Amino acid sequence: MRKAAVVLLAALLAGACSEPPRPPAFDDARALADAATAATTSGGSAKFGTDVAVGSVRSKGQGQARFGAGGTAQVMTTDFLGEPMELRAVGGKLYAKVPEGSRDEVGAGKPWIVVAADGTDPFSQVLGGSLTQLTTQNDPAHTLGEIRTAGTIVAAERGRLNGVAAEHYRVDLDPARLGTDLPAGLPPGAATGKFPVELWLDETHRPLQIVLDLSPILPGAEARITTRYSDWGAPVDVQPPPAGEVG
Repeated sequence: MRKAAVVLLAALLAGACSEPPRPPAFDDARALADAATAATTSGGSAKFGTDVAVGSVRSKGQGQARFGAGGTAQVMTTDFLGEPMELRAVGGKLYAKVPEGSRDEVGAGKPWIVVAADGTDPFSQVLGGSLTQLTTQNDPAHTLGEIRTAGTIVAAERGRLNGVAAEHYRVDLDPARLGTDLPAGLPPGAATGKFPVELWLDETHRPLQIVLDLSPILPGAEARITTRYSDWGAPVDVQPPPAGEVG
């Protein structure tokens, strides 16, 4: 009887001394975006993987990025065209490695070409907008900027993601407040209503995973972009192609 009483007393004391779970750090979208942007910059570098499912387009990619006050630089490989393609976004320019059989036609025989959304070369006219948007979407600062401008936090919780302690936020984005800067290359006016963005941050507010679900504003079509970040602060090799290899 005495032993049972001691056990009960110990349990009550343990319960009284335990702290309630901490709430998520942010309840305001602007504060959330500002903190995550600062943490991304101070994180310096990360590896990333991306899954894109927009309409009939399905693609996967992986790469590494360097973050800083001057912007984001990245290298990645994607199967966006059904076969591996290497992209490098460095110093404000986007480079694409041209498939070997097409180099004489679009790259003056060189392995690399500069791609631009408004470029006049044939490669840019066909793929410039899509490839530019693809690399832009890998940059967490871009989505965080959208959250800052047009986001409202609708749910937040602490938990774990792939075994890592994380804060999980669900944010509703209003495309009407984004102007012409719409995700996934959507043209202005094409999106009505709001769509959710899910954001997982580690304990220092660096992004672990960002999911954009555009399906609510594109009825009848799946539209989901998932980007995962890992190995924050690890060394990365992000360089433009050698100048002599760019056509």
